[in-house]
Amino acid sequence: MSITLTTLQRKKAAGEKLCMVTAYDYTMARLCAAGGADILLVGDSLGMVMLGYPDTVSVTMDDMVHHSKAVARGAEGCFVLTDMPFLSVRTGHNDAMRNAGRLMAEGRANGVKIEGGRELAPLVTDMVQAGIPVMAHLGLTPQAVNALGGFKVQAKALDAAERLLEDAIALDEAGAFGIVLECVPDRLAALVSRHVQGVTIGIGAGAGCDGQVLVLQDMLGMYTEMKPKFVRRFAEAGSCIREGVAAYCAAVRSGDFPAAAQSFAMDDAVFAQLAERWK
Repeated sequence: MSITLTTLQRKKAAGEKLCMVTAYDYTMARLCAAGGADILLVGDSLGMVMLGYPDTVSVTMDDMVHHSKAVARGAEGCFVLTDMPFLSVRTGHNDAMRNAGRLMAEGRANGVKIEGGRELAPLVTDMVQAGIPVMAHLGLTPQAVNALGGFKVQAKALDAAERLLEDAIALDEAGAFGIVLECVPDRLAALVSRHVQGVTIGIGAGAGCDGQVLVLQDMLGMYTEMKPKFVRRFAEAGSCIREGVAAYCAAVRSGDFPAAAQSFAMDDAVFAQLAERWK
């Protein structure tokens, strides 16, 4: 059964934790779906873990559409949520609506995620009225990392915490079906979760949210350039892949691969005739 907005709300009401994980291609989407994920986030984090950028700022709409299409084909009933990349909602209302529409129509997303506070509430309302489900993103917003002074915990002071709470309520009232809370104090995230109707998804925001999200390559030990405090490795796929590739290279260089089991035979008589003609 496919995960829908109704499913997410029902799980929140029942106190069932939601599991979100990033996915960027068909194969990983199928594996994450088989593993039980509720939501697959086609995050602009693909800029770092898939494209090798130092941050998410260089990711384009075309990048997001391309990866979203691939994930949607392998989602197997998961809710596919796709990030609106840098500036895709900040160059005017019409641009924002058009970009969100592309992610739904071309990228086959079930909803979009946008970074920003209450200033985006009118846009959220318009998107929702146009049939585009929206999840907000508050706290550490990676697209604004240069303005925020780096990757660090947000809203620790009283004024900043109240602004975040007010932003969350404004976006919730505007129609956002959920909010990602990134790198904010755990008790603040729990307070936000109690004051909004939509689902809250934490990443570095403690256990009081309605669900959690991690970057797949972080949680599987595949991306080692950085390891945030909030990441826990649930598998060492990076080591497994390295060892597998090393074993393959060793087998090729030794002549052990391919063996007869991985090769195709030719009829002896046919080959004898061929060899006679080309000796």
